[in-house]
Amino acid sequence: MDQVNVDDVLAELREALTEENWNLAVEIVEALRPPDQAEVFHELSPDSQDELLPRLDPEDSADILEELEDEDAAEIATRLETEDLVPILKRMEPDEAADLLGDIDPAQMSEALSVLEDPDEIRTLLEHHDETAGGLMTSAKVVLHRGISASQAIQHLRSLDLASEDIHYVYVVDSDNQLVGVVSLYDLLVSESGTLISQIMGHDVISIPASADQEEVARLMSRYDLLALPVVDEDNHLLGIITHDDLVEVLEDEATEDIYRLGGIPEEQDANVPVTSALKTRLPWLVLNLGTAMASVAVLSLFENTIAQVAILAAFFPIVAGVSGSAGTQTLTVIVRGLALGEINPRRGFKALGREVSIGITNGIVIGLLVAIIALVWKDIPALGLVVGAATLLNMIAAGFAGAAVPLFMQTIKIDPALASPILVTTISDTMGYLIYLSLATLMIIQFLG
Repeated sequence: MDQVNVDDVLAELREALTEENWNLAVEIVEALRPPDQAEVFHELSPDSQDELLPRLDPEDSADILEELEDEDAAEIATRLETEDLVPILKRMEPDEAADLLGDIDPAQMSEALSVLEDPDEIRTLLEHHDETAGGLMTSAKVVLHRGISASQAIQHLRSLDLASEDIHYVYVVDSDNQLVGVVSLYDLLVSESGTLISQIMGHDVISIPASADQEEVARLMSRYDLLALPVVDEDNHLLGIITHDDLVEVLEDEATEDIYRLGGIPEEQDANVPVTSALKTRLPWLVLNLGTAMASVAVLSLFENTIAQVAILAAFFPIVAGVSGSAGTQTLTVIVRGLALGEINPRRGFKALGREVSIGITNGIVIGLLVAIIALVWKDIPALGLVVGAATLLNMIAAGFAGAAVPLFMQTIKIDPALASPILVTTISDTMGYLIYLSLATLMIIQFLG
């Protein structure tokens, strides 16, 4: 099927719903790929969603809820009757079903679990927080015991329903379900039929505790190019597996979270979020930013006489503060990304700090000279050019230091550097810029004007 035009499909679907032609509406949705189904379904009104979803094949309904954002899927599930929700849950991946149930009302969740035929697998997944390895994992459907032969293993795999599974290697456990090895399908197929799994499996298995944060999951899978990652408890018992498609979602979530937090928004927001909800998350940080900005105001007030005597100094405030602020933001972005990807370790942050200060010195020399030349040519005051250039140089060094030191310190004290650092770095670069600039200007006045 070629790529669909979602707008055309949506118009056709809405017309069918308006005419209450349910068969046509179902036919339109079920002809789409899951991502397109979810996009079209998301654009429908809640009433249309509630009418249409129970009429779809449960497999398609499950695909739609899995493709939707967690909040949207939970909102739809909350409106469903238990008898309509349970058939959909049965066809969802266990980890997806657990995520959905964990986001709805506890009473509705308990009722749905009581009706499911085999709820234990989902109950186990619900024990873990969504943003941990345990919350991301799905059950390990394909597991081999170390004592069986290659032929027995192949026979076992043939007996399983693996049509929807993307399997490249299989994990091996002992009689106590402890993770002891991993074997690739290729090694399994080319081995002699009587060869024991324990003889062909690899013993160096990379695993992760169920309590580990999802950032650690993404870092580990990316570092070692893993298609799957086994999740274990404190005794190394195999609990489940995290697959590469889960990694994509984690990377998207973490990148989105960091982008929002660098902008001073503590949590992800939909573009159509209600105004009141947006204000609750944004306004407090703006108020905090106002408070920190008062530090710059305080510095400026200390130098009122200097500014009054040489009014032209005010014309260069945006340059001194703006250029250094940009430098601080560049450094902050690099350091926060490095911390998120594990490229920078806070305990060994001096190397990163020294590197960024060196960059700040080099950039400061170049930009400082350019600013000094601009001030000299524009106002024909050599002393002013010297002050503006020197202040720019010193402040870019300070901004580079702050841009690296602040997020490293925040990471050390277990505060998200993406959320807390931007305000502090901006405050430091602005305040230090004014302080250095006006201090040098004051010295200039004393020197040349007595």
